[in-house]
Amino acid sequence: MGTFQIEGGHQLKGSIQPQGAKNEALQILCAVLLTPEKVVIDNIPDIVDVNKLITILSNLGVKIQKLGKGKYSFKSDALHLEYLESEQFKKEGGGLRGSIMIVGPLLARFGKGYIPRPGGDKIGRRRLDTHFEGMIKLGAKFRYNKEERFYGVEAPEGLRGTFMLLDEASVTGTANIVMAAVMAEGETTIYNAACEPYLQQLCKMLNKMGAKISGIGSNMLKIEGVKALNGCEHSILPDMIEIGSWIGLAAMTKSEITIKNVSWNDLGLIPATFRKLGITVEKRGDDIFIPAHTEGYEIETFIDGSFMTISDAPWPGFTPDLLSIVLVVATQAKGEVLIHQKMFESRLFFVDKLIDMGAKIILCDPHRATVIGHDFKSTLKATTMSSPDIRAGISLLIAALSAKGTSTIHNIEQIDRGYENIDERLRAIGAKIIRTA
Repeated sequence: MGTFQIEGGHQLKGSIQPQGAKNEALQILCAVLLTPEKVVIDNIPDIVDVNKLITILSNLGVKIQKLGKGKYSFKSDALHLEYLESEQFKKEGGGLRGSIMIVGPLLARFGKGYIPRPGGDKIGRRRLDTHFEGMIKLGAKFRYNKEERFYGVEAPEGLRGTFMLLDEASVTGTANIVMAAVMAEGETTIYNAACEPYLQQLCKMLNKMGAKISGIGSNMLKIEGVKALNGCEHSILPDMIEIGSWIGLAAMTKSEITIKNVSWNDLGLIPATFRKLGITVEKRGDDIFIPAHTEGYEIETFIDGSFMTISDAPWPGFTPDLLSIVLVVATQAKGEVLIHQKMFESRLFFVDKLIDMGAKIILCDPHRATVIGHDFKSTLKATTMSSPDIRAGISLLIAALSAKGTSTIHNIEQIDRGYENIDERLRAIGAKIIRTA
């Protein structure tokens, strides 16, 4: 396992360019399976999870060419569908949660799709029911091999459009169902659909490919099925989770940082939520400027004087992927905040590591933690820790960069799953961080 050695307590300065969005890339890459024509995708992040999916696509027979940094072409004109039932696929697909989204496009185009039970972050239960219930409503037959933990859907006579009300606004579930429905016969209506910017990007790309999707950006999507889709070119948005991570990093290390080309219109509540913590988030064109918070930052209260609660919710609510960042940033704020993680019951279980560093946090239950900020009157202490998942990992890295002394973070593969060359990019703005094998 790889390790980071981080010498904390240094102010950083400079500009940083966010990578392409991980969560969009995983959807977009699966969509290339819908057409035999060439699809060109730009701004693909060079991270572990995305590279795993590219490997799976290559082994499935997709012809892939690298055209430049973050730019690839994909052509799915001669796929090896037998790979889907191989031991190799069971191993590779089982190591990546995003691999579930190959099922929808394969079902739409070939009438069958298979997937081993996918892995990913250990942040609580993440059901697949929404994915498969949607496909069953489109006419697919579902099968599950319990011994081998292997899922399958088949529709040899094709799919038919229908109305469905999703039991949860699952982003990957909505993406999978949309990709299955674009070539179904007739019209499909998906109510309680996810409407995150990344899902909007997928729908826009599919429309460029010849799909007929309306209601994009709302929670009701209407899809008129078409016979076939063509190729297209698409560019991935900057990663909003990484942007939020850099905002938190700047505040915790009292650093002056400019985050370049953030696509402000797609950030939703992210700037406003960090402002609730007292952080200055300035809009400069399409950049974010965070000044050095040398005097600290103070958490707002509600109008009636009660202390702030920050919670996650489906879009356009605040993304759950940034609650870990908000929590660690609050440890040095002036004031108190209740962090309410509604969507994943194990995502706050990394707070013991922050408590070891001296943070004042009360873990109320698996979903809620109260943070009493130090107001920089007491710095966090360096320690040795391990990264349990992507977002907890980056939060611990931010804590280590602000702490007094040298910290060690093990299992940094978790961080590499979501952040591209993070140590190199941090060193470029003054961080003291070393990667060791």
